Amino acid sequence: MHTAHTIASAIPMLEEFLAILEQAYWEASSMSSKDYLYDSISTINNELSELAKLSIQDHDLLYEPISPEFKVTLSRLPRFRESMNDFIGRGTTVITLDMAIAAILELTKENTAM
Repeated sequence: MHTAHTIASAIPMLEEFLAILEQAYWEASSMSSKDYLYDSISTINNELSELAKLSIQDHDLLYEPISPEFKVTLSRLPRFRESMNDFIGRGTTVITLDMAIAAILELTKENTAM
């Protein structure tokens, strides 16, 4: 059984995911890939901005995605995950990004299923 993540534990995971996506952006080989990554980066920044508006007392609550744009990004991640080898050249970035996507999908699946 997985433990549910609080807002406080989700924030660093989202920040790490953001950093990995930014690295992948600079390594992407096509404009369409860069567009997708830029959109994902923007939605995560928006999600983090919304989380920053919460009071510190709320950080103990279970994390659920807040922004509608981030929810759309989450729905696209599985398909993106399957194709990222096609446009990210560095194997280490692909592996790191794959692990980060898995963690974010698990984070959001756990807490939205409750």
